[in-house]
Amino acid sequence: MFTQNFKKALSLLLVLVLMTFMLAGCAEAKETPTASAENNTNASNEPATASDEVITLKIYAQYADEDTKVPYDYAIEELAKVYPNVKLELDIQAQDDGQKLQSYAATGNLPDIFQIGAAQIETFKESGNILVLDDYVKSTGFGDKVFQSAQNLLWNKDGHAYAFPYAGNELVLIYYNKALFKQYNVKVPETYEELETAIHTFNENDIVPLAAFAKEKWITTSLFDVFATRLEPQGIKKLDSGEGKATEEAFVKAAERLHHLVEIGLLADGATNMNYDQAAALFYEGKAAMFINGQWEIAASTEKLGDTVDWMFYPTFSENQDAKMAFAGGGSAGGYAVSPYSEHQDLAAEVAAFLSEKYCEAKHLYRANPLLAVKIDPSLEPVNPYPPMMERLSEVLPDITSTTAFAWGLSNPQFKVLIEDQSQFLLTPDYSAEEFITEMNKSLERIHGQ
Repeated sequence: MFTQNFKKALSLLLVLVLMTFMLAGCAEAKETPTASAENNTNASNEPATASDEVITLKIYAQYADEDTKVPYDYAIEELAKVYPNVKLELDIQAQDDGQKLQSYAATGNLPDIFQIGAAQIETFKESGNILVLDDYVKSTGFGDKVFQSAQNLLWNKDGHAYAFPYAGNELVLIYYNKALFKQYNVKVPETYEELETAIHTFNENDIVPLAAFAKEKWITTSLFDVFATRLEPQGIKKLDSGEGKATEEAFVKAAERLHHLVEIGLLADGATNMNYDQAAALFYEGKAAMFINGQWEIAASTEKLGDTVDWMFYPTFSENQDAKMAFAGGGSAGGYAVSPYSEHQDLAAEVAAFLSEKYCEAKHLYRANPLLAVKIDPSLEPVNPYPPMMERLSEVLPDITSTTAFAWGLSNPQFKVLIEDQSQFLLTPDYSAEEFITEMNKSLERIHGQ
């Protein structure tokens, strides 16, 4: 009897358990479509809950003076409008030649986003402490906004992108005194032959044709580079990389023609012993018709000479009349980079690209600087109007086809010493173009194993 009752009780218990599982399964089946519908609604109409979460990204960036604070603050304000859920925790970049950033990398404490220059990119590439940004350059649309002439600032020599640049290439400019050219009825030279004519005319009237502070070797390097770009757009950068030889036509003719102009009186006597103040004084005082310097000279020359000063395109050679938009000067890859160990890698890359673009906008709006890596909205009017020469330069920038490098931006330290010394020697009457080419060729063979 007991056995029979026990069997009935056990059967009833099993039935109850089975019904409980069935009811639970039905309830789950009913809930699943409801949850899916909510997810679809969020995806199509409003951000998901996760996107409302505040995400903090650490950033290591310059923030020391008006040239760095103003663009950074502007970029952060704009970031809040587009990425309201992103907060940046700023670690101000130390002026220590990259040592603090290197320490962060060595200890595994790299911030999500960090500013970096060309030299440190190479170091971080080797150690694997920098994210390759090729895919993000495309997905963010950043690559489409970079000036053609600024591609060297985005793409590393190995063909990859490691940082989103914001600073543009700086340029070598030849300034001229419009009043002197008008007074002596001299045409602003567009060709090498017209430059020769201008030199003769100014010398006949005791005017120095070109003021150059050739005691500083970077400017003698730039002067040689100006002539080299007339036949080789890469200029000295081609020699620096080991891709070219000093015996190539572009460099031979650049040396020959520059030295010839020196022989007929292009420069003041003793130019290789002249510093900036002395050369600038000749130009400002109307004793020199032209002056060579970087585009940063625009402000000083405008202050001293007002509307009587302008800059000219480098005179072209008859062998290549299309070289007008090839400029000497330049820059190197660098900008905002991303840690490959960031917990929010994709977001950090998007934000880095956004900051770089807005940094450019701020430099245009508030710092009167059109030398930017990316194109900006043309409707954005600067708060302070550009000086006329800077305005003219800003109009030309989109059409510049190539840049080279300043001496301080050369990648091979041995070549840097070589070209600085040899370009200065070339500006002395007793050193021939043949000697320049011979010494350059011999040393380049040793440096690059050519």
